[in-house]
Amino acid sequence: MTETLHPGTADQLREAIAWAVAGEKLLEVVGAGTKRGLGRPMDCEHTLDLAGLTGIVNYEPEELVISALAGTPLAETEAALAEHGQMLAFEPPDLGPLWGAPPGGATLGGTIACNLSGPRRFKAGAARDHVLGIKGVSGRGEAFKSGGRVVKNVTGYDLSKLLCGSYGTLAVLSEITVRVVPKPQKTRTVLAFGLPLDGAGLAMERAANATLDVTGLAHLPREIAGRSAVSYLAGAGASVTAFRLEGPADSVLERTKALRAALEERWSLDCSVEELHGHNSATLWSEIGGVPAFTAAEFAGHNLWRLSVPPAAGTTPALADLATHAYFDWAGGLIWLAVPSAADAGHETVRAAVAAAGGGHATLIRAPDEVRAAVPVFQPQEEALAALSARVKASFDPRGILNPGRMAVGV
Repeated sequence: MTETLHPGTADQLREAIAWAVAGEKLLEVVGAGTKRGLGRPMDCEHTLDLAGLTGIVNYEPEELVISALAGTPLAETEAALAEHGQMLAFEPPDLGPLWGAPPGGATLGGTIACNLSGPRRFKAGAARDHVLGIKGVSGRGEAFKSGGRVVKNVTGYDLSKLLCGSYGTLAVLSEITVRVVPKPQKTRTVLAFGLPLDGAGLAMERAANATLDVTGLAHLPREIAGRSAVSYLAGAGASVTAFRLEGPADSVLERTKALRAALEERWSLDCSVEELHGHNSATLWSEIGGVPAFTAAEFAGHNLWRLSVPPAAGTTPALADLATHAYFDWAGGLIWLAVPSAADAGHETVRAAVAAAGGGHATLIRAPDEVRAAVPVFQPQEEALAALSARVKASFDPRGILNPGRMAVGV
């Protein structure tokens, strides 16, 4: 008989997993369920629903640290931080709508378990780089904790780094402590219109290497830019390359002036230049992180890939030939790519292009269940690394009860 377990405390979570271990019951672990379409499809007897594990446990704005239970809505966490002029530096994206979930439904635990980071990732680091401590229960039914509330407590084996990006296949998080940062005083986004892909790549590379301290670098081809809710992009009729500048007001204004001068004069690029202020900037970078363009009806039959490559390689011909429906974040190091539906999602072609561009990872973000069951969703690991992953899985979850097969067969 299928059953949904609803633990409301850390002790109840441990008891639920211990019950599953004793009976070798397979568990699908969910928070709000917004990312059920991410990873390989699973066939589980029971669901472990963490919606009851919610609430901010401790928040010390003066210490730039917040602790919350895993099922706490990400929106609730961010709202609490905003009241004190603070934010999560890794800019977690809202990807739920890609799989048909309503916007704003993600949880803190799900975001950390999937190690999801937004446009600031290339500058501020990934989600895992900001986790100071965790509490959870392993697939053995054993409660544990790692790290603490300050960086000096993160010694020895840093389990936080291991569990971030494990997609709930090793352990179930119950509480997470995250380092936060002050919100910038001012934000400007400089837009360069009409750059071809190679020109955009050159501009982003130069901006990243200049003394401009950019915190966002993205290129949207004309088709994607035209879908933006920001009128400057929607009505441009051209590709848009975006450069975000944040920080103290005077500094942002000076750096914006210097970047505009570089784009219009010193770098000899054939483009027109405009800039966005706070509200429109926030809207644009939320779109870049959450890829709402690919939730449109005409992309419903497309497979969606997320490619992570060296930034300088992202706009090279090896990948440009695939980029019929794509856009580029992290200075070209992250590519969102929609390809027409196919039984194999074109995975061999996509991964061959990634290899030819200098190597990296290709993750199948969205595809029908039968496709995700038939092809590797995550980048296949080399034999030695796959063997190590299997030993880690066996150590944390020897009976394979947590999200079985979500990352790969047997993992």
